Amino acid sequence: MQCEPFIDAASTRPRSSLRTIYENDKMKNIGLVAAAFAVLAVPDSLVAAPEHYTVRTMGDVVQLRDANADATVSVLTPVNNAYEIVVKGKNILRMNIKSVDDMRARPGLNGVPLLAPFANRLDETAFYANGQKYNFDMEFGNVRGPIPIHGYLSRASAWKMVEAKADASGAWVTSKLDFYRIPSYMQQFPFAHTLTMTYRLVGGVLEVRTRIDNLSNEPMPVAIGFHPYFQLTDSVRNDWTLNVGAKTHWLLAPNKTPTGETEPAAAFFGGDPHKVPLQRFATRPIDEVFSDLERDAQGNARVTMTGKEQSVTVRLGPKFKTVLVYSTVPGAQNQSPPAAAQPAAAAPSPPPVSIGPAIPLTAPEDAVPLRGFVAFEPMVGITNSMNLAQRGTYKELQSVEPGGSWEESFWIEAAGY
Repeated sequence: MQCEPFIDAASTRPRSSLRTIYENDKMKNIGLVAAAFAVLAVPDSLVAAPEHYTVRTMGDVVQLRDANADATVSVLTPVNNAYEIVVKGKNILRMNIKSVDDMRARPGLNGVPLLAPFANRLDETAFYANGQKYNFDMEFGNVRGPIPIHGYLSRASAWKMVEAKADASGAWVTSKLDFYRIPSYMQQFPFAHTLTMTYRLVGGVLEVRTRIDNLSNEPMPVAIGFHPYFQLTDSVRNDWTLNVGAKTHWLLAPNKTPTGETEPAAAFFGGDPHKVPLQRFATRPIDEVFSDLERDAQGNARVTMTGKEQSVTVRLGPKFKTVLVYSTVPGAQNQSPPAAAQPAAAAPSPPPVSIGPAIPLTAPEDAVPLRGFVAFEPMVGITNSMNLAQRGTYKELQSVEPGGSWEESFWIEAAGY
């Protein structure tokens, strides 16, 4: 015979069901209390973990930060120049400034300066494009002769920041220069265009990406480059080794422009260009142009300087066809020219490119003794490429069609810090 379950007088539920509900509620309460104590017991570092990538803006300076790699990149935005790349407290850039105010006053070739509209030297006070000769106005002041060098945008203070952001993929700052809006720029290089640059920090590696938009109605030659100086702090220049994966070395005339003749890179370095002890150049400088760079499957080339443990590598995208390697004998960069070569009167100092708050350097320069430097200069073409292309000597001059764009990156990576 089946018995009916006992029914509580105050409820229509069976007593067994009420017991189950009570036990479940009891366990839930215990679980909530345990969870609360568990939250209280979590270490602060886990409760409020710092973000991997961050961006900090201080007046006219933007700092990109990668906490995992302990890397900080500082950009002076009016001139769009990354004046510091600090990895684990060491600045891998060799600078001649002691403060951000110094950088504002004389950005010059400090940091990672853009050389435009032409990189390095021209062999006359003119350039050629589309079969036309364009003479510089030497009285204008922004191009100086008789061997013009490094263009005239390293002090350009008309850059406008487009954005400065960070997310889970990296930290970046993008700026734009409307070249075509500035008469003094167009006076010497009458090709209307805009320049857009992005510094992006990902995994401790800094990408420098440049885009050129040609607004003129003729093809615009592209002959830009960059001029970063690098240093290692674990050893001195004579103990460093270079790896320059290039097949061709361009022979230079006394004015440091290519003659058109070339030789194997190994012939210049006196052996394997992948393992060049700088001790070979202990008493003489290097200021040489290399092309036909060795490329990986993605079309990228690499040049590296290595010390005891530290190294700095510059990886060049496919459209950077050339690298110029520049290094003086340690101490030579601080020597004054002979008295006969000194100008009779010093030129007046140009006004600062910007005025902003006092910001300390992330890695004070005087904390690192002078050990030498090597400049790896990514260049779109060889020195004097526009003029040598006109003469038929250089075959790889790049250009941007009317209404078109040119875009490419190079990357800076430090290891062993």
